[in-house]
Amino acid sequence: MAILIRYLIRSHIGPFLFSFTLITGLLFLNTIAQRLDQLVGKGLPWTLLAQFALLALPHTIALTLPMSVLVAVLFAFSDLTAENEITAMTGGGVNPVRLLLPLIGIGVILAGAMFLFNDRVLPETNHALRKLLVDVNLKSPTFQLREQVLNEVIAEEEGGPRRTYFLSAVRIDPVTSTLEDIIISDASDPQARRTTYADRGTMAFSQDQTNLFLTLNDGVVLEVPSNREGGFQRAEFVEQFFPIRGISNLLERGAGGDRRGDREMSTDQLAYSASEAEAERLEYLEDMKEEALYAVRKALGWHFQGDGLVPPDPSFAGGRELLEEEYGSGPAPPDEITRSVFLTTRTNAQQAEFLRLSAIEKRVEIHKKYAIAFACIVFVLIGAPLAVRFPRGGVGMVITASVVIFSIFWASLIGGEALADDGYVSPALAMWLPNLILLPIGILMVRRLSTQVATARGGGWDDLIFTLVSGIKKPFLRFAERDRA
Repeated sequence: MAILIRYLIRSHIGPFLFSFTLITGLLFLNTIAQRLDQLVGKGLPWTLLAQFALLALPHTIALTLPMSVLVAVLFAFSDLTAENEITAMTGGGVNPVRLLLPLIGIGVILAGAMFLFNDRVLPETNHALRKLLVDVNLKSPTFQLREQVLNEVIAEEEGGPRRTYFLSAVRIDPVTSTLEDIIISDASDPQARRTTYADRGTMAFSQDQTNLFLTLNDGVVLEVPSNREGGFQRAEFVEQFFPIRGISNLLERGAGGDRRGDREMSTDQLAYSASEAEAERLEYLEDMKEEALYAVRKALGWHFQGDGLVPPDPSFAGGRELLEEEYGSGPAPPDEITRSVFLTTRTNAQQAEFLRLSAIEKRVEIHKKYAIAFACIVFVLIGAPLAVRFPRGGVGMVITASVVIFSIFWASLIGGEALADDGYVSPALAMWLPNLILLPIGILMVRRLSTQVATARGGGWDDLIFTLVSGIKKPFLRFAERDRA
C-alpha cells in the first residue's frame, strides 16, 4: 500500500506544479496589466517595478493554490482511470476510497499552509503594496509653469542630489513654449546664491515629461560663490542652455501611512479591531438611550435642580423647560428640545450602524481566511470521484469541471461577502456557504466511488451529457409518474 501511496502522490505533483505555474502566471499578468497605467510614464526605477511585481504575487497565489489542487486531482485521477490503473487497484482488493486518504492528508497540510499564508504573509504584502501604490499615485510627472508667479521647481535626477529652483516669467505662451522676462533663482545651496535673468527663452520637455530644457537668450548670471567670502560674479550671455532634470518626479515613500484595511490584517488584528468597534458601538447606543430618557423627562416636566433631575411639581401641569445655562429662566421651547434630541440621536444611530458594519466586515475577513484554506480539502473530495466517473473527457473535462466548480465557489464567496458586509447574512454563513454547497456533494460522490469505477470503455463526454440530462429530467419524470398514478 505504501508503494501505491507514493505512486499516487507522484502522479499529482506534475499536474499540480504545471497548473499552479500556468494559472498563477495568467492571473499575475492580468494583475500587472490592470496596474500598468499607474506605473508607466512616471520615470520609475526598475527596482521599484520589481518590488511591485514581488508584492503583487502573494495575492495571486492566494487565489491560484486552491484552484491548482482541484486541477491536479481532476487530471491525475482522470489519467489513472483512463489507463485502467484505478480498475487494476480495485481488482487487487484496494478500495478506491482508501486511495483518497493520503490525498486528503495532503489537502489538510495544504489547507494549514494556506491559512498561515493568508494570515501572516498576505496581509503584510497587501499593506506594503497599498503603500507603494499610494506613493506612486502621488508621484506625478505633470509639470506646469504659471506666468507672473514665483514657481517652485523641485528636481531630483536619479542618483543625483535634490535641487530647488524658483522660476518666474512675465509671459508664458503654452502654444509656442516661449517665455519672456525670465528670472531663475537656484536655492539648492543657501551659501551659494545664483540667479539667472533672461529677456526671453523657450522650453521643451523630455519624452517622459520628467526633464525640462530651457534655452535662454540675452541674459545675465549673478552668483555669490560659497568658496570666496565677499565674492561676486557677473556673466552675460547671448544664449544659454539650462537643463532641469527630474522635475516633479520625486517619489516620497511613506505617504500611504500605516493605517491598515481589512485585507491588511491578521486574524488577531481583525478580531481586536472588531471588538473595539463593538465596544464603541455600545457607547453610542448608550448615548442614544440617555438622549431618549432626557427627552421624555423634559417632555413630562422634569427639571434640573442642583446636580440632578427632580420630578415636576404637582401644580405644574405639562410645562417644559430647558437648562438655565442654555435658555435662561424662561420656559423651554418644545420644538427646540425635539430638534436637538432628534439630531443627536440620528448622528449616534449613524455612527452605531457604521461601527456595526465595520465589525461585520472584520469578521467576514476572518472567516474568509479559514474558508479559502478549507477549500483545498473540499476540492480533493469533489475532484477525485468526478474524474473517476468521467475519465475519457481528457483535458476538456478537466477545464470544464474546474471552471464550473470555480464559478460556483467564487460566485458564492463574492456574493456572500457582499451580503454579509451589508449586514443581511451572518459572516460565518456567508463565507462558509461555498464549502457547505460543495462538501456534501463531494462526500456523496466519495461514498459512491467504489461502485462507479469507470474504464476506458465509458466515462466520456457522452456519459457526462447523459448524466446531466438524466439529472435534470429526473424531477420532471417523478411528477409525471405521480400524475399518472
